[in-house]
Amino acid sequence: MDKLRLHGFNNLTKSLSFNIYDICYARTREQKQAYIAYIDEVFNADRLTQILTEVSNIIGAQILNVARQDYEPEGASVTILIAEEYAYEGPMSEAVVGHLDKSHITVHTYPEFHPDDGISTFRADIDVSTCGLISPLKALNHLIHSFESDVVTLDYRVRGFTRDVDGAKHFIDHTIHSIQDYIAPDIRERYQMVDVNMLSERIFHTKMRLTEFDLDDYLFAENAADLPAPEAEELSQRIAGEITDIFYGRNFG
Repeated sequence: MDKLRLHGFNNLTKSLSFNIYDICYARTREQKQAYIAYIDEVFNADRLTQILTEVSNIIGAQILNVARQDYEPEGASVTILIAEEYAYEGPMSEAVVGHLDKSHITVHTYPEFHPDDGISTFRADIDVSTCGLISPLKALNHLIHSFESDVVTLDYRVRGFTRDVDGAKHFIDHTIHSIQDYIAPDIRERYQMVDVNMLSERIFHTKMRLTEFDLDDYLFAENAADLPAPEAEELSQRIAGEITDIFYGRNFG
């Protein structure tokens, strides 16, 4: 495909948003607290900053500023202000630099647990918003692999318009029919996916859930082989039900 010759700066805004969910069963209050502490340590502000820095490198953005915070009793937030690499020839005026500085990457984590039934859920919200030629879709597979989650919801939107050298407006500068177009084959093989897309409005939504279920992957400080068969079956149904509730965005219980 021939490159589109633009008039000045490509000022389309491309935004990719993630909600990721990791489910765990922790039987006792002590196990619940230990799971939350484990998640809080694995995905603290330092680790999240590392992941988002890798995202910036993948999409070819310059990091201008990093703000990060760990919270009590748990949770963390990181915001990175990014600018596009100098991707076209010509002077970079201060007005253009100011516009580029509005690109950002953010992540917020929400560890929590059910007070009664032992289900614990870790959620992270991630937003990658870029201006210009750099695209957040380049980091899509890296982010999915970084968290290896049970349920992922993805939203991608292109806003605004840019003009070509003849003055015609262009509301999107790349081909896309679904976010799945940019998801690696090995990930697509592991997840069930459902789309809700509005191509005319340049809004794309994809929901993902793991297709394979292994109870051991969801138990904290226990092994499925040590549980009585009826209890293992009951736990499998409850955990699978939690995943279904989150995937469809409603309570089926």
